[in-house]
Amino acid sequence: MAVVAVFVGLFAWDAMRALQGLGVNILIAFFLALALEPVVVWLVRHGWRRGAAAAVALLGSIVVALVVLALFGNLFVQQLVQLVQTLPDLYASVQVSVAERFDVVIPDSDDLLRQAFDQFGEDVASGALLVGTTILGGIFASLTILLVTYYLLAAGPAFRAAVCRWLTPNRQEEVLRLWEITQVKVSDFITSRIVLAALSSVFTFVFLAILQTPYALPLAVFTGVVSQFVPTIGTYLGGALPVAVALTSQGLPQALGVLGFIIGYQQLENLYFSPKVSARALEMNPAVSFVVVLAFGAVFGALGAFLALPVAATIQAVANTYLQRHELIESHMLHDPGRGPRYGAPRDGGSPGDAEAEPSDRASRRRRANRRAAREAAEEVERRHEDGVE
Repeated sequence: MAVVAVFVGLFAWDAMRALQGLGVNILIAFFLALALEPVVVWLVRHGWRRGAAAAVALLGSIVVALVVLALFGNLFVQQLVQLVQTLPDLYASVQVSVAERFDVVIPDSDDLLRQAFDQFGEDVASGALLVGTTILGGIFASLTILLVTYYLLAAGPAFRAAVCRWLTPNRQEEVLRLWEITQVKVSDFITSRIVLAALSSVFTFVFLAILQTPYALPLAVFTGVVSQFVPTIGTYLGGALPVAVALTSQGLPQALGVLGFIIGYQQLENLYFSPKVSARALEMNPAVSFVVVLAFGAVFGALGAFLALPVAATIQAVANTYLQRHELIESHMLHDPGRGPRYGAPRDGGSPGDAEAEPSDRASRRRRANRRAAREAAEEVERRHEDGVE
């Protein structure tokens, strides 16, 4: 029996590794279904059949993406190709600047290419085969994600009923309530990220166009997407590329101007855009979200890093809804010397999770905002029930 258990464990481990890609695709489809569920519910409430509503919501989102690509895709591709073509000149400019200012010799681009061809030239055929396999795998993964997303949207209550049949009535109520709260918060979170990325891309593109920085559109899109879907350092990673392009193609004043715009827009976003757009979405501690992205990226790759924030938002919604917080004891370990405790007792009539904090404490404000967002999600679920939405 011990030998059999070892072999079964090895088989299960190999099976989990083989199914890792499929699991990531299903997870992507699940979050897409959560994001599109409000659209499907709205159509169903207006007399649409569930299957037709799911198809319209999914195909409509694809059409919107294609329209955006059609409007900006040609310019985007042209500028992206020009950017790639000028990479050797940009590299040469950086090489000269580093040599003049720091007296450090960087190898020529021709030497680097020659070394790469010498090292990998024998694997050109296998590399081409790998590229072809990757493209086919990407197409298959996209079809899988779309099909699973459509099934989850079209099944809707039937899928939840299939899950709940394995649970007791009390557990069914808890699971369905948790499902609704998660759906509301994840949908709000993903929508807020997309809106903020679009705003960042538009403002960055306008500024770069006014500054006449080359390749403004691809640089703006890169800055907007990276700044919203890479936590904590995403703004600086996204802004580093346009600053580098402005520095190498225009000069130091333009580069400083782009850097000043990136910093200024980040403050505008933090103080105005993000509170308005993310009013119903959960806020996450930057350090926690950064670690979550690194962990998911290490386990699941790039797609895992992309899904890390929605997963973290889901976990946070569950924790803020169901985990009970208690009154803190008096201890010098809970506050800085010379300052009083930051966290008080729960308010009258409130739960232990409603403890107030000093207004000046950003962490306390974030916790209160998250608890308020979780309560609003639960209240929206109750409103849906009162309106007869199943």
